Amino acid sequence: MAPSAQPRGRFIIGLTFLVAFVLTIVPLPDWFKAFRPEWVALTLIYWCIAVPQRIGVGSAWLSGLMLDVLRGGMLGQHALALAVIAFLILKVHRQFRVFPLWQQALFICALIIIYQLLVMWLNSIVGIKGDGWRYWLPSLSSALLWPWMFVILRDLRRHFGIN
Repeated sequence: MAPSAQPRGRFIIGLTFLVAFVLTIVPLPDWFKAFRPEWVALTLIYWCIAVPQRIGVGSAWLSGLMLDVLRGGMLGQHALALAVIAFLILKVHRQFRVFPLWQQALFICALIIIYQLLVMWLNSIVGIKGDGWRYWLPSLSSALLWPWMFVILRDLRRHFGIN
């Protein structure tokens, strides 16, 4: 890899996470808030499968801490959940990459449900109640969004030569 490609790659990866954080806090109409995809988790999953040597559990932990601050939640809950998701996807990233996009989307749905279960469990420990069935809608919207997110981030990675 050329010496200038490394910093540029870090910049592009960081920029995609920044966009994910912005999309996480952008105001939405009340009727659509429940469908907000888990942008940071999707971005993390993509970069974990695309460049597992650069993005891993540590990156997930830091992203989760930033997400905790952005959402104003209990510090560490998203960090733990994203670290677990990163660990799981890093364990199967080679197999995951050969799945067709529709199977990847199903797997993404399962990962986001695990992520949401962990966050819900940590919230319940401190006495915060969930939203009922609406709490699970982001796993569905994230799975439906995955094929487009994958293609966009893959094209971005290829365009900038991120390895």
